[in-house]
Amino acid sequence: MAPASEPFDMQHDQTIPGMRRATPADAALVRGFTRAAYAKWVEVIGREPRPMTADYDVALREHRIDLVEPDGQLQALIETHAAPDHLLIVNVAVAPEHQGKGLGRALLAHAESLARAAGLAEMRLYTNSRFASNIALYARQGYEQYAEEVLPPLGIVIHMKKTLR
Repeated sequence: MAPASEPFDMQHDQTIPGMRRATPADAALVRGFTRAAYAKWVEVIGREPRPMTADYDVALREHRIDLVEPDGQLQALIETHAAPDHLLIVNVAVAPEHQGKGLGRALLAHAESLARAAGLAEMRLYTNSRFASNIALYARQGYEQYAEEVLPPLGIVIHMKKTLR
């Protein structure tokens, strides 16, 4: 059995307990959850990060959003969008009280499984350059930086990718 801080086995493609695909009826839930999960970053960057201001009614029509709700309580989500040559991770959000327990890594592995199932060999994501802990997490999971983009007033966006084997 995995220790409490590592409840998800990242070496195996597995279903995350309590995972389900979001529906259009979940827009308010996704919006509120994402706002709470990203709140800690407002002070770091001096504004609300993009996921806090996204239109989730539109996102739920155009992207895939998977929710992790063991026991009916939303703990995490991942938003992805398939492009012709890669799967883009648009948003990964974990409730503050569930961070550090492996949910983010499990969701990244889930996205990689989705990409493989779709015949895609590359993952991409982007994040704010000031989100150092997120950049480090992605790097530990095999993502490498391939571009920086200055987007006033958003700041510097770090683009990362991972080739799937």
